[in-house]
Amino acid sequence: MSTRRSSRPPQPPTIDLNADAGEGFGAWSLGDDAALLPHLTSVSIACGGHAGDPPTMARTVALAARLGVACGAHPGYPDLPGFGRRELAMSDEDLHATVLAQIGALAAIARAAGVALRHVKPHGALYHRATHDPGTAAAIVSAARTIDPHLMVMGPPGSALLAAAAASRMPVLVEAFADRRYEPDGRLRDRRLPGALLSDPTAAAEQARRIVTDGVVRTTDGSLLPIRAETLCVHGDTPGAPAIAGAVHAALEEAGIRVTAPGWQR
Repeated sequence: MSTRRSSRPPQPPTIDLNADAGEGFGAWSLGDDAALLPHLTSVSIACGGHAGDPPTMARTVALAARLGVACGAHPGYPDLPGFGRRELAMSDEDLHATVLAQIGALAAIARAAGVALRHVKPHGALYHRATHDPGTAAAIVSAARTIDPHLMVMGPPGSALLAAAAASRMPVLVEAFADRRYEPDGRLRDRRLPGALLSDPTAAAEQARRIVTDGVVRTTDGSLLPIRAETLCVHGDTPGAPAIAGAVHAALEEAGIRVTAPGWQR
């Protein structure tokens, strides 16, 4: 008895390409979202903590919807002056409340526009705190789950944040960075140190390609660090972010990698 082998060709590897956006507030703006979003498959939208006000949220959601880019929430510490990059002393209860309010506000604006949020990704100091502090991670995940238990939680591999999401039976999305340099221990290089940002589009594109095709990233000491990713990030406030995102997207497609949001077809 013979068995028929499928003639279906193998499917190419896939990766999501995300960035943070909507990081304006009132008359103040940051980044060029109109030039950045066409290169993305997912966008994390600031929702009032470190940046973002209701009109900015609405404009960013509308832009993403027109372009077919999946929307997610980007809550941060309530720290407009410090752009959410300073760690604040907050109880887990207070942190839960502020993250709940931020995601809830964006979810309401998105719902009014006929858009469903797909993921949640903390911003800046809150993101880094949630990588190693179980209480912070649990507060964020609990807030996100209250809004929608189907939201994907985006975070770095091996983090307390993804562990908390898995424990709460929420889907996770493992993230790596195209425009940030890694230390040998897997941490991102401190922004205050030289070389922390990869602002050259060619260098960022090569790092992104290597992460997806080879599963490694070259670190600050020249060694290769194993890394896994389901989504790659380009920071919206990195100088030249649209050019970086465009170069990353093009390099991935040239390597035979399909760039798409999880569960979406663009």
